[in-house]
Amino acid sequence: MTAHANERAVDVRGLRKRYGGVRALDGLDLTIRRGEVFGLLGPNGAGKSTTVEILQGNRSRDAGEVSVLGTDPATGTRAWRSRVGIVWQDESTPAELTVRETVRHFARYYPRPRDPEEVLHLVGLEAQADRRIKSLSGGRRRRLDVALGVIGGPELLLLDEPTTGFDPAARRRFWDLIRLLADEGTTILLTTHYLEEAETLADRLAVVAEGRVVAEGTPDALRRRYGGEAVVTWTGPDGSPRTEHTGTPTRAVAGLMRRFDGEIPGLTVTRPTLEDVYLRLTGQEAAR
Repeated sequence: MTAHANERAVDVRGLRKRYGGVRALDGLDLTIRRGEVFGLLGPNGAGKSTTVEILQGNRSRDAGEVSVLGTDPATGTRAWRSRVGIVWQDESTPAELTVRETVRHFARYYPRPRDPEEVLHLVGLEAQADRRIKSLSGGRRRRLDVALGVIGGPELLLLDEPTTGFDPAARRRFWDLIRLLADEGTTILLTTHYLEEAETLADRLAVVAEGRVVAEGTPDALRRRYGGEAVVTWTGPDGSPRTEHTGTPTRAVAGLMRRFDGEIPGLTVTRPTLEDVYLRLTGQEAAR
């Protein structure tokens, strides 16, 4: 995070939105500090995409207060919009243009864009720069979506499931890009179903269920608060497996070391994962 970490890039209070009889957002509160990478987690239908759309000014709200870079998105000017980049779940770009032509075209929309050739390198599309978009694979089209989201050099970057369709190598390259942008001071909001991605990239996380934030904090803090007990297993003197569920696994292992006078046969310590926490908070633990 940057020196502006105490300043708020996004401040949301009591956000509500309905689609007919469906309540998408039900009093959502959210604060994202400048320079922070913030992960928004939740099952399909929890309200993540609706939140992103409202923050970008592309969706109206029924109630609540919203400030993004000091402005209400509902009244955001063109100058304000140029400060906010976004990568939607589904993008539509001119299929007949080449990758390079498209990136250069979008760069002209912004007062201080990044260099198009640099952006093509960052997303790994240098070799495909002169290919028409319609000839690209789904994963490479997704990389182009990311390029168009960052070409304007945004202060705030909204990423809605950005790595869907990426292979593992492309996903790792994307992670490197996010780290680079964060080091440059860009504030990033990331929605994702990949918990490893959220844990790797995010300074803080919020878990959303039924249109409300049900937990918020660093990945470590969420594990400690909601993860439950660790499981310590070892092999007893008779050769049978032994198990202990404990909130203090280090103390349990120390006790075993005294009992065994050193090496503990078959020792494993399994701590709660972010996935355990997520499933518990979203009510999906039993379906695992």
